[in-house]
Amino acid sequence: MRIRPPTVLRAPIKAPVSKRRYATQPASAESSVGLSDPFGYCTDLVRKQDYESWLISHFWPQNLRGSYFAIKAFSVELATVQDHVSNITIGKMRMQFWRDAIKDIFNGRPPRHPIAQALYTTTQHNHLQPYHFKRIIDARDAELERSSYQTADELISHSESTHSTLLYILLSLLPPHLSDSHTLSHCASHLGNAQTITTLLRGLPYHSKQGRSVIPAEITSKHGVRQEELFRKGPEAQGIEDAVFDFATLANDHMITARSMLKDVGGKVPGGAMPVFLAGVPVTSLLQRLEQNNFNAFDPKLQLRGWKLPWQMYSAYWRQQF
Repeated sequence: MRIRPPTVLRAPIKAPVSKRRYATQPASAESSVGLSDPFGYCTDLVRKQDYESWLISHFWPQNLRGSYFAIKAFSVELATVQDHVSNITIGKMRMQFWRDAIKDIFNGRPPRHPIAQALYTTTQHNHLQPYHFKRIIDARDAELERSSYQTADELISHSESTHSTLLYILLSLLPPHLSDSHTLSHCASHLGNAQTITTLLRGLPYHSKQGRSVIPAEITSKHGVRQEELFRKGPEAQGIEDAVFDFATLANDHMITARSMLKDVGGKVPGGAMPVFLAGVPVTSLLQRLEQNNFNAFDPKLQLRGWKLPWQMYSAYWRQQF
């Protein structure tokens, strides 16, 4: 499929700027330039940091594409704080900046940050809830202080506050008969959980080198995986492939449950909601590639972009299935 560069929604109104105050987040040259084109900044950030979401953007209606990029850029910004700060204190300062920013955005006083400016314009044209944004911030803040999860339930609780909540926000961009659907919300909840797990599986080599164990301890201990050995030996650690298999199976179970939520509507996602649920296509793709690779999550091939992904998204969109 030929992908055309996205047409970005421009802000129809000029966002007001909050009262001058001391900055709680360092200004960068890049973000300063972005103030002249907030939606362009968000689009570029997503394109560079989240290729799969950038692909999905092409299936969103043009009038909602700018809002989609603003929301996705906010998610990328929060998800990458942990890797971009030198210590927890700085990370928490960034999170507090965004707590204050969301409060000011919904009070009509967005700070001078391109993502905040784009989000402000988005809130003026869509019925969004500040609670969802605060929930993501709180979850990412808590993430700064922990390098592992003891149980799968703990991880799923974190996932509900991050990936699943992000899908709830995107659903809010849709007409009421879709955004208020309990069926689609439940479906999004399980899809978000599967997203979290596959994101962690793909990042397993990186996180292991950073001394973080992303597979819940109850799964690794079941297969005799020792953290120290995982951090030093990676794919050679005893039991790691079995642990990856169990973790991937959990993601697959959530995908099965998400799809089962649609059985009363013929097993298909309502057409207008399909752009939200295209997030399931990369999840399915990675799970299939893992299975074909005998659940060796450390194989460098899994870090490459799936060349079939654009076609898989196109096919899923028209079939209304993920």
